[in-house]
Amino acid sequence: MSRRTSWTQVCDYTVMLPERGVCALVDGVQVALFRTYDGGVHAVGNRDPFSGAYVLSRGIVGTRKDEPTVASPLHKQVFSLVSGVCLDEEAVSVPVYRVRVRDGRVEVSLSSLSGSQEAGSGTARGHTPLPLGG
Repeated sequence: MSRRTSWTQVCDYTVMLPERGVCALVDGVQVALFRTYDGGVHAVGNRDPFSGAYVLSRGIVGTRKDEPTVASPLHKQVFSLVSGVCLDEEAVSVPVYRVRVRDGRVEVSLSSLSGSQEAGSGTARGHTPLPLGG
């Protein structure tokens, strides 16, 4: 049985600054979106599970062992933008959502990658490299 993924346009790709986050409200869910220097776009839940505050979109983007991350601006716990797992406390994680760039627009699907691992969206675990020239 095939499940259809619903996509919501969020913003133009060009308005997202590299290594910065933005927050979007998608069907009532706060989603933190990040553009990395390599052109990838990632989407995770905006709620910091340690404080309960919706602040991850304001976090510090970086890498650990070549994996893109975001550090909470409050208590500095670091979360993988690929898996959502807290790299400081692996029992804690944030949801990772499907994200893609289509016709220059960033789109998000609330089909959680960290929960269902549904395949076939054209993204790889929340990471969408922008094609050259595009």
